[in-house]
Amino acid sequence: MSAIPDPMLTRKRRDALVLLLAWAAGSVDAIGFLGLHHVFTANMTGNTVLLGLSLGQGHGLAALSNVMALAGFMLGVGLGAMIVEKGAKAGVWDRRVTAALFLEALMLVAFTLLWHLTPGGEQRSPAALYSLIALSALAMGIQSAAVRRLNLPGVATTYVTGTITSLISGFTRKLHAAQAKAAPKESAAEAKQWDHEARLQSSVFLIYGLSALASGLFLSRVSWLVAVAPLLAVALVLLVAGFSHRKHEARPKTPSESC
Repeated sequence: MSAIPDPMLTRKRRDALVLLLAWAAGSVDAIGFLGLHHVFTANMTGNTVLLGLSLGQGHGLAALSNVMALAGFMLGVGLGAMIVEKGAKAGVWDRRVTAALFLEALMLVAFTLLWHLTPGGEQRSPAALYSLIALSALAMGIQSAAVRRLNLPGVATTYVTGTITSLISGFTRKLHAAQAKAAPKESAAEAKQWDHEARLQSSVFLIYGLSALASGLFLSRVSWLVAVAPLLAVALVLLVAGFSHRKHEARPKTPSESC
């Protein structure tokens, strides 16, 4: 007899880790825009617009940067999906999700090293520039696949357009339900679930923006820190997730889980 395993992470801890991943994504997007010739490597919506503008204005080199970002992100999603889609059912943070984030961290390690070992700004060689774009886009694609596997309603850490849409749509739906006299009354469980989703969506949006603000400050005042920030955020996620895995696996098994 098999049983659904207990979640490895409490909901509160899982949400905190998701917010750290949102911080990493916002930082990477800010780094790409400010330090990699105005390229988004997490937000592919914005990057696609920049690609169209570059092609329309005849800026071939800029377009190549956008193509590198798109290709790297798609490859990253594919790699991440290959890892996480073989795990437990969607919505469970198992070791495969952590393994995908570990691969993301390796991409960010390579990105951080290359960022610090090559000259910045206009002095950076095309090879270094495209390698940095590819590495950061790969990392964000992997993260996107991992977070998608968590099946969090209306939440994506690498782009916030969908998150904002879900948040405002939820508020509007709740407002309409409150004003409609004939609408069935929302249960306490449904209200609690909606409150949680709205808080998480709002927090992802806020953290994403704050990380971009911090990256702008870092780049102008302590530039060595700007490329380290997303790596530190993902490293902290791995540290907490790894500890939670060990703690979860060391606990005594229930009779139903041993069947």
